[in-house]
Amino acid sequence: MTEHRSPDAKFRTSLLEENDGPATNLTDNRTMGEIITARFSRRCFLKGSLAVSAIAATVSPLALVSADQARAAEGSAFAFDELEAGIDDKHHVAPGYDADVLLRWGDPLFADSPEFDPTKQSAQAQAKQFGYNNDYVGYIAIDGSAEHGLLVVNHEYTNPHLMFPGIVKIVEKDGKKSAEIAPLSKEQVDVEMAAHGGTIVEIRKDGGKWQVVREGKLNRRITSNTEMALSGPVAGHDRVKTNADPSGTKVLGTVNNCAGGVTPWGTYVMAEENIHGYFSGELPEGHKEAANYKRLGIPEGAYEWAAHYDRFDLAKEPNEANRFGWIVEVDVNDPTSTPRKRTAMGRFKHEGAESIVAKDGRVVFYLGDDERFDYVYKFVTTGKFNPNDLAANKDLLDDGTLHVAKFAEDGSVEWLPIVFGQGPLTAENGFASQADVLIETRRAADLLGATKMDRPEDIQPNAVNGKVYVMLTNNSKRKADQVDAANPRAENAFGHIVEIAEDGGDFTAAKGKWEVLLKCGDPAVANVGATFSTATTANGWFGMPDNCAVDSAGRLWVATDGQGPKATGRTDGLWAVDTEGSARATSKLFFRVPIGAEMCGPLFAPDDQTAFVAVQHPGDGGEDWQPFGRPSYYEDLSTRWPDFKPDMPVRPAVVAITKQGGGKIAV
Repeated sequence: MTEHRSPDAKFRTSLLEENDGPATNLTDNRTMGEIITARFSRRCFLKGSLAVSAIAATVSPLALVSADQARAAEGSAFAFDELEAGIDDKHHVAPGYDADVLLRWGDPLFADSPEFDPTKQSAQAQAKQFGYNNDYVGYIAIDGSAEHGLLVVNHEYTNPHLMFPGIVKIVEKDGKKSAEIAPLSKEQVDVEMAAHGGTIVEIRKDGGKWQVVREGKLNRRITSNTEMALSGPVAGHDRVKTNADPSGTKVLGTVNNCAGGVTPWGTYVMAEENIHGYFSGELPEGHKEAANYKRLGIPEGAYEWAAHYDRFDLAKEPNEANRFGWIVEVDVNDPTSTPRKRTAMGRFKHEGAESIVAKDGRVVFYLGDDERFDYVYKFVTTGKFNPNDLAANKDLLDDGTLHVAKFAEDGSVEWLPIVFGQGPLTAENGFASQADVLIETRRAADLLGATKMDRPEDIQPNAVNGKVYVMLTNNSKRKADQVDAANPRAENAFGHIVEIAEDGGDFTAAKGKWEVLLKCGDPAVANVGATFSTATTANGWFGMPDNCAVDSAGRLWVATDGQGPKATGRTDGLWAVDTEGSARATSKLFFRVPIGAEMCGPLFAPDDQTAFVAVQHPGDGGEDWQPFGRPSYYEDLSTRWPDFKPDMPVRPAVVAITKQGGGKIAV
């Protein structure tokens, strides 16, 4: 009989992504909530749920009449009939559009890949198949084509209770059902490790529909066992040396790749986020990495990899965790190339790495640290992008300056350089080199006095209007004494979006201005304090902004993570958000995911005629998510999306959305 263990009636790998554990930032740096409160209290900001964003003209609730709604609607940059919000086991897209499943977990990627068989999984098969829990989606054109290119996709994490048959046992106590999950075998852990990482696959549009090219010469799977190189200031440092790698330059694999990016020179970057869940065991008593790891929540032990691989056991390999939490760059044009962990870009729980070429040719990357009370960063390369010699850009990410944001009440933001020897980043505070500063990026930012944010996730620079959009998903840990009527966000459940304008329109600038574009949540509930425009319908508002995209027209699209029956009464989805003119802060629902899923991606093809979205962890969630009052697991799922076959489990997948009859999305 298989011995089962109880994870407190919840599945631990699902909880890992929620980031709702004990706060790890114990500094007294000011939170973004406190700054917003102070700023807008001084300006007598309007009370109530219908006060619009401070960046727009303020409107009295008494003036919310149909004429205002009509003006906002007429000024919208988006033309489509809005989808109805709701919850069920399927995906839905706005009328007039098709949403076709392009790639599912387990789909073959190579000519010799085996077909997916959920009852006969193996690491060998998974390494040639599409991985699990697709998150970031990027597109790299082949020969400049918007209809033929490489799709690059991150595989963030795995949910064994949804992947493997026979490991969940349901017990009932006091009339309530809960789940117990058996320890995974080594073979199952190996499948998990092969399902992590990323996919590079050739795709082509044929007859208006996208197809996978299994014979693509550049197709590749990257996994938790792919050999990688540490590069930049940390490479070779004593703190990243292990028994298996005494050189401190070679790492096996990448984990928990959340959002990411595509560089101007056409490489694929993967952002390592919640690395703490992969490590177990205890450091030797008095070990010098204890405080460093505590600041990152290491070890959390959601995964069982340490039971089979010593490198994930801190007692046996105390430096291994320092080799994760980086930005990984992959040369997609050489499937035999070694991915490189670019340590100059800092070590923390990276949400993404979206970039833009500045006026002087340097490249700027915006980076969120996805944890409550952590920070917003940007990295500015020292070298300049050379569009005429792509090979000359290959090591741009090894030399540059990482900065952290400090937001002020007057609406200004300062980017503080994270450089050894400057300010408090000295030997007196335990830093002996830039390598130490980067390994402990969070502590360095603490000492610099950066602003504690409400879970920074995706950050997108907009080349059309010169602004930068910061997704702040939520912060359930904010205390009531940190808010007032102008910012009614105790236990900020719904998050908000900050818009930054860098000084002089220069993305490398040391200073800029900031405003709140949106406070999210239901505007019909007064104490939520949401600030959507009055033209936003009951279907158009959302909470928990997470990933986002800016299309070629400069329009903002926002994907959400964390909505559900109790939180919002709707599933996650993709919303079109106006940022300009009379329609500013108006939002419309375009696509929604099935029950239990998160909306990831999104990505627009270069011609804006396709929106690629990633439906992550469909069918997941604790009892609160399930409408049937019971857990969802392999044998008893809340949905069998996207196949809806009794012999197929639920499968994360990438969906391609196109307009019926062709043409640009939302035009």
